[in-house]
Amino acid sequence: MPKTPRQGILAAGNFIVDYVKVIDGYPTQDMLASILSESRSNGGGPYNVLKDLAAMKAPFPLAACGLVGNDPNGQWIKRDCQNHRIDVSLLHLSQDHPTSYTDAMTVQSTGRRTFFHRRGANAHFDVKHCPFGRTNARILHLGYLMLLDRLDTFEGGQSIAAKLLFNARSAGLTTSVDMCSATHPRFREIALSALPLTDHLVINELEAGLSLGEIIDPKNAGWLLRSAEQLLSLGVKQTVTIHTEHGAVCATAEGLRLKQAALKLPVGYSQGATGAGDAFAAGMLYGLHEGLEIPARLRLASCAAAACLADPTPSQGLRPVAECLALANQFGFGDF
Repeated sequence: MPKTPRQGILAAGNFIVDYVKVIDGYPTQDMLASILSESRSNGGGPYNVLKDLAAMKAPFPLAACGLVGNDPNGQWIKRDCQNHRIDVSLLHLSQDHPTSYTDAMTVQSTGRRTFFHRRGANAHFDVKHCPFGRTNARILHLGYLMLLDRLDTFEGGQSIAAKLLFNARSAGLTTSVDMCSATHPRFREIALSALPLTDHLVINELEAGLSLGEIIDPKNAGWLLRSAEQLLSLGVKQTVTIHTEHGAVCATAEGLRLKQAALKLPVGYSQGATGAGDAFAAGMLYGLHEGLEIPARLRLASCAAAACLADPTPSQGLRPVAECLALANQFGFGDF
């Protein structure tokens, strides 16, 4: 019998519970602030992308691969995934480490946020947690590099993340990679190790700049395209997409150079940018899986990011694909 064609997206890496706590003011040290309200939501690139794709009514299988604690937060993540038709057979439970979580303290009057992050089980996520022989997914989406302690370490001159990506490609999966906009002493080394095993790179201008050792103007599409070309030259196999709040660019190994302006959203539309980059990635992954041409992928990704901005949580603003795309007709695109 012929082998069953691969289908679906397996998202691996950070699975985090975000606690958003609205406070009356940010206290000085030793002083007290009052928590006015709190909510719990999904967090971490893979988790956000899967929830986004579920909300977009993706017509293909979705699966999670990660390490969470065998605790209430870990069980909450597992139930949440199952409730959104996300396969959790590769979402492992750790008996030794708690589920990763973030307390996001949000000042009511300004909306400014301060984050307190518990790295937890994510820090111990490893190659052994990704048995690619047990998945029929077509695409592996891995994130975030720089926030997965074990994968960000090196053995034999290569990062563990690179070894994981090698295993995925060897098993027949296409690889997609995202990074975290975080200060890391080995940021460039970690990035450079993973790029030659990455088919599709989807990052923001900060991450692109840290990978290349420069600061990139997020409004300058030409500069962004040159940066995407540089990242291609460092080994990315198929496409490099760099997104900013102003728009996105994509450079392909076949020589295409494309740009897409962000939607022209009215003042007051955005309720928070948390998860917007992951929503953009979800749009790109949807288009990749469904065989859309790159201009259509970029348009969908921009619309998905705009939908995300309508809600303060990472994924509650997402909606079916047709409704995301309708935002372009409603608001139009800005200049880029």
